[in-house]
Amino acid sequence: MEKVWVRGIRGAVTVSENSKSAICEATKELLLAIVRENEISPEDIISIIFSATPDLNAAFPAEAARQLGWLTVPLLCTTEIPVPGALEKCIRVLVHAYTSRKQEEVRHVYLREAVRLRPDLVSKDHSESG
Repeated sequence: MEKVWVRGIRGAVTVSENSKSAICEATKELLLAIVRENEISPEDIISIIFSATPDLNAAFPAEAARQLGWLTVPLLCTTEIPVPGALEKCIRVLVHAYTSRKQEEVRHVYLREAVRLRPDLVSKDHSESG
């Protein structure tokens, strides 16, 4: 029987503007990339914590997960700490999921300008996104 662990999967994406459509579009892109890159399904997801920089307040990023049909996944939104010089218009996620992947096999996903946050974790495929 294959061993399954609970893993944390990180990700982030930047948004072009503070609008509901931009926030939801970018967040859906990020969530779908995390699921695809880690070969998990919404059924494998235990919970997701979303944070948004203080300049994004037109919508809750968690709304994007609901738009994807993830109706039973517990979701929580919070505001990122407003550190001077930090990346603006950025949504970050921490996905807790069941997976058979080892810790070092988990693929964290950083899209758009968010690739600057963790260049050590960004694959070539992601650095070219949006």
